[in-house]
Amino acid sequence: MDAFAVALAAGAVISPITGRHLFRLGFHFGLFQALMPVGGWLLGLTVQKWISAYDHWIAFGLLAYVGGRMVHEAFEEDDEEKTPSDPTKGMTMVMLSVATSIDAFAVGLSIAMLGVSVWLPAAVIGLVAGVLTVVGMLLGRRLGESWGKRVEICGGLVLCAIGLKILLEHTLFK
Repeated sequence: MDAFAVALAAGAVISPITGRHLFRLGFHFGLFQALMPVGGWLLGLTVQKWISAYDHWIAFGLLAYVGGRMVHEAFEEDDEEKTPSDPTKGMTMVMLSVATSIDAFAVGLSIAMLGVSVWLPAAVIGLVAGVLTVVGMLLGRRLGESWGKRVEICGGLVLCAIGLKILLEHTLFK
């Protein structure tokens, strides 16, 4: 659901959305969502305490940074030469991919504790995340066309809220 919400925000700021945008973000979100449980499973119990101590801070920081940048860009003066940033490229895409899938690492650790194979769950998680990312981007595009800059501001605030939710879940509600 985090990947879906981020995809909604991304779809709202990219104009026009091409098949290349859909593929890049859908593929990377799906790939990271599939690889993180495998990584957690491979590391098993050996680093669980070390990773769980700060994974929520990383996710919060990445999402707050990208969300804050989106809100800031929405308030900047319109400049014909300025092109909006594309969240399906470069480090922004990597940061979003990591931030939305870091909880999947903990899922992999849990699967290792159960002694269950991780391969089928990882494939299902990756496929579902990839499909929901594409759906989220397409819905976000429609919202962006209807609401303009307000959606970009809302999208940035949603990313910040998701980061805060992850942080609070791991600090206050444990």
